[in-house]
Amino acid sequence: MLKIVAIMLSGMAVGFLLRKRRLKVVPHAVTVLIWLLLFFLGIEVGSNPQVVGGIRDLGIEALWLSLTGIVGTVFFSWALWRWVNKKGGKP
Repeated sequence: MLKIVAIMLSGMAVGFLLRKRRLKVVPHAVTVLIWLLLFFLGIEVGSNPQVVGGIRDLGIEALWLSLTGIVGTVFFSWALWRWVNKKGGKP
């Protein structure tokens, strides 16, 4: 963990020292590095038999959480809309 913090702080220091320069390659390099990290994360997850074996359960749980989140949001938005219009209509 200390190594990660040291790398992050050194990156911040380099960024601070180079803040006046126009570095056009940095956004492209960051994008490529993020793609590589996602690719390697996919390899790591795909090679884990527990994750691959439980993908059906994970999908069902994700679907359940999404649907209940949507229903809850719609319900509480509707309730708030009624409450605001009820309050705003009366002096």
